Amino acid sequence: MADPQRPASQQTQSEAGGEPVQKPWGAADEDLARQPLAFREDLLAGQTFLISGGGSGIGRAIAYTCARLGADVMICGRREDKLAETARGIREKVGREIGISPMTIRDPEAVRRLIDDTYRRFGRLDTLVNNGGGQFPQNAIDFSVKGWLAVIDTNLNGTWYMMQAAAQQWRERGQPGNIVNIVANVWRGMPQVAHTCAARAGVIYLSKTVSTEWAPLGIRVNCVSPGSIDSEGLNVYERRDADQFRYSNPMRQLGDALDIAQAVVYLSARTGKFITGDVLVVDGGNNQHGQVWPAGIPDYFRMPEP
Repeated sequence: MADPQRPASQQTQSEAGGEPVQKPWGAADEDLARQPLAFREDLLAGQTFLISGGGSGIGRAIAYTCARLGADVMICGRREDKLAETARGIREKVGREIGISPMTIRDPEAVRRLIDDTYRRFGRLDTLVNNGGGQFPQNAIDFSVKGWLAVIDTNLNGTWYMMQAAAQQWRERGQPGNIVNIVANVWRGMPQVAHTCAARAGVIYLSKTVSTEWAPLGIRVNCVSPGSIDSEGLNVYERRDADQFRYSNPMRQLGDALDIAQAVVYLSARTGKFITGDVLVVDGGNNQHGQVWPAGIPDYFRMPEP
C-alpha cells in the first residue's frame, strides 16, 4: 500500500501491487509544488532570488520553494533545456514566471552579465544562492589534473565569481544583500570526492571571512551543508552505492530537497537577519555519526562478520 506521506517520486509499482521498480532519485514537480512548507505563502514577496544550478536537483527545489513563497526568481545553469523545464513546471504548477540564463559560473564575464541581467529583469537582487557545482566519485590518488581543476574551478572559483559580482553590485548601489552557499559535510573528510571536499571547505572559510569584511556593507553570508539528500545528484552514482547513503546517519534515512530549500529560506528571510558567517547543517546527524562512500565502501573498511 502506498504511503500518503511519501512523495510520489519515491513510491514504486510494488506499493500498488505491481513489480518493484527503482525510480530515479529526485522529487517530481508535483511534489515540489504541493508538499507543505513551513512558511507563509507571501513570505518572500517583493524579493528577488538568483539561484545557480537551478535547473535540477536541490537548485530546482529552491527555485520552486522561493517562487511558491512569492519571490521573483532567476535561475542559471549550463543546460538550457533543464532551465526551461524548471521554468515551465513553475509556470504550470505554481503560476509564476521565472527568469532563466544558460551560462557557466566558471566564466567571470558571464557571471557579471548574469547579475546585470537579473537587475534588468527584476530591478533588484536580494539573495544569491550558490548551488551550482558538481563532482565525480574517484579515489584521490587517481585524479587527473583536468578532473581536479574542473571540480575546483566550478565549485570554488565559480562560487567566488558569483559572490564577488553580487557584492560589488550591492556596494555600488548602496544596497544590503544576502548570500547562501550550498556546501557539503567536510568536517571529517569526504573519501572518494576529495576534490569537492577541498573546494567546499574553501567556500565555507571564504564565506566566514567575507561575512566579516562585508558586514559594513550590510551583506550577510552563510552556508547550508546538506547530508545525504534524495535528489537527482544521486543519479551519478551506482544505484547499489547510493542506496547505502541512508545508513550514513543515525536517522537511517535520506533528506529531501525541500529540507535544503527551506533551510535557505530560513537564512534569507527575517528569521536569519542576525545570522552571518555560519553553516546550517542539514544532515540527519551524519556530522556526528556515519560515513558516505560514493563509489562503494572498500573492503579494507568493511566490518568483519560477527
